[in-house]
Amino acid sequence: MTRLLLIAAAALSLSACASAPTLYQPAQGPQAVGYHEYRIEPGRYRVTFQGGPGAPVQQVQDYALLRAADLALADGYDWFRVADRFLQGRPDRGPHMSLGVGGANYGRRSAVGVGVGLGSISLGPGPSVSTTIEVVMGRGERPRGTDTYDARALRRTLGERV
Repeated sequence: MTRLLLIAAAALSLSACASAPTLYQPAQGPQAVGYHEYRIEPGRYRVTFQGGPGAPVQQVQDYALLRAADLALADGYDWFRVADRFLQGRPDRGPHMSLGVGGANYGRRSAVGVGVGLGSISLGPGPSVSTTIEVVMGRGERPRGTDTYDARALRRTLGERV
């Protein structure tokens, strides 16, 4: 039993070393962790943030919004509206359970087996997700709407978490 615990601890420590943290930074390549943007036209951008392995979906979405706020402020805009959103990848949903049933025949004998598995600890770094948002920026009073953000307020609020 002690040997099994040592093996599990070693595997967990190795998997912790293998996964890089998700930082708010420019991506160094197409699939690298971080943000990149594409200017569609003046005041309109497509912003993508690629999370690292195991990064929470909310963190990835927040970092994309933060990048949109930074772009809006850099270009002299006061607010932005998210015109479109897209989430790619499969977030880690935590514990899972599986059930397996099997049977076999050995001459005159037969056997049936049932197995139940419960997974709660991931030994790997976990899946990664990315989000892409298309934003339209504006000046002056912010229009009402759930997908419209004050760039300064969002930068202040989310910037504290980075």
